[in-house]
Amino acid sequence: MSNPVQLDDVWTERILGSLEGMEYGSVQIIVHDGKIVQIERTERKRFDAFAQLQTRARPETLKKRSQ
Repeated sequence: MSNPVQLDDVWTERILGSLEGMEYGSVQIIVHDGKIVQIERTERKRFDAFAQLQTRARPETLKKRSQ
């Protein structure tokens, strides 16, 4: 028989904490035998494509910054 997932206040806080500050990404909750055993957070950073094109057009800008 399957065991229903038991969610208490501690796990609720942990899940909400994993979502805190996230703009793009995912939170995966791993359950074994009806118990939460792991929370995985994958965050994505999105960058403006126009800004990337400008940087590629002017490689000397990067050289000056690194010096």
